[in-house]
Amino acid sequence: MTYEWTPERISALMVFWKEGHSTSVIGSKLGVTKNSVVGKVHRLGLPKRGSPIKQKIKKPAEIIDLEKLRSNMCVWPYGEPGASDFRFCGEKVVPDKPYCDVHCKTAYVRPGRDEKAKGIRGRQPAIA
Repeated sequence: MTYEWTPERISALMVFWKEGHSTSVIGSKLGVTKNSVVGKVHRLGLPKRGSPIKQKIKKPAEIIDLEKLRSNMCVWPYGEPGASDFRFCGEKVVPDKPYCDVHCKTAYVRPGRDEKAKGIRGRQPAIA
């Protein structure tokens, strides 16, 4: 479906954009899709706005080297072993796991429905 960007719609878009409305709200108000709003904003060169998705702010990482590592600390590695900046996560581990909650979610992935049907369990190692 094609929408015509009339001068009135463009003016309204610019007002709504300046007021900080989301692209989906602007689209609803103008009777166009969210993607149509995104494209027009880009073509008009309107100022970019930050993502509304809140990012987790991680505290500055302390360098946890092998000497500082304890049994209750996450052993997820960062960097290249042997390099001066090589370190471990160091956050509190999930009971009976070697990693913190965040890294457990990365390391232990449950197979999807299709993988279960095929008998595949979790991620398979890459064969080089």
